[in-house]
Amino acid sequence: MKTCPNCNNQLDDAAVFCGACGAQLGGEAPTQAAPEPAPAQNNVPPVAPAAPAVDPYDHTDEFDAQDISDNKVFAMLIYLLGAFGMIIALLASRDSKYLKFHLIQAARIMVLEILLVMIMVFLIWTIIIPLAATVCLGILAVIQIICFVWICMGKAKEAPIVRAFTFLK
Repeated sequence: MKTCPNCNNQLDDAAVFCGACGAQLGGEAPTQAAPEPAPAQNNVPPVAPAAPAVDPYDHTDEFDAQDISDNKVFAMLIYLLGAFGMIIALLASRDSKYLKFHLIQAARIMVLEILLVMIMVFLIWTIIIPLAATVCLGILAVIQIICFVWICMGKAKEAPIVRAFTFLK
């Protein structure tokens, strides 16, 4: 048995380094490196670096920045004034792709609002259906506010919830 000159640890006669402190013992270092242990097999495939997140409902890059800045106010009117704002926007700028995008979004919201009001009127006697429709109308009002804020930021995103209704493409 060998003794480590550094920490006085008892070692095997064949040991070249101390297992406790790592000091090299009096003999020469082995000429052949010891094989490194294989990594543990955990059956998890290597993960590729994540790609930057892209919002599939954000169409802002499809529009010209000048078109967005020129028609931002008219797009705001669409959500603020409803059908009257849609008419103003159509008369103001017919060739703007940005404005047409928001006209389609607002038209979807308006169609859903009209359907909800019709359901409320025809099923007023049930009490629960008009209450549920009123909640849905409130949700659509919040969606219009979200769209208005996105316009203020110069974005062209599809309205949440409403984007599931694929009419008016």
